[in-house]
Amino acid sequence: MGSMSWIHWVVVLLIVVLVFGTKRLGNIGKDVGEAVKGFKKGMHDDEKPQQLNDETRQDNASDKTPSSRNDEHTPR
Repeated sequence: MGSMSWIHWVVVLLIVVLVFGTKRLGNIGKDVGEAVKGFKKGMHDDEKPQQLNDETRQDNASDKTPSSRNDEHTPR
């Protein structure tokens, strides 16, 4: 069981293309690329400290009004 030569890899690639088709392989490649970009962006964003501006703070404060409270679990 030695390493595979380039001819073996070409045969494997041809079989994969025949089984999955070029369109599906292109979609898989695109999805993997987008996932890697999202992962890198997420890792980069985690390194920056998150700062809230005044508008965001005001929006969050207005969300905590009594009318938005969930009263399902209060005794009657």
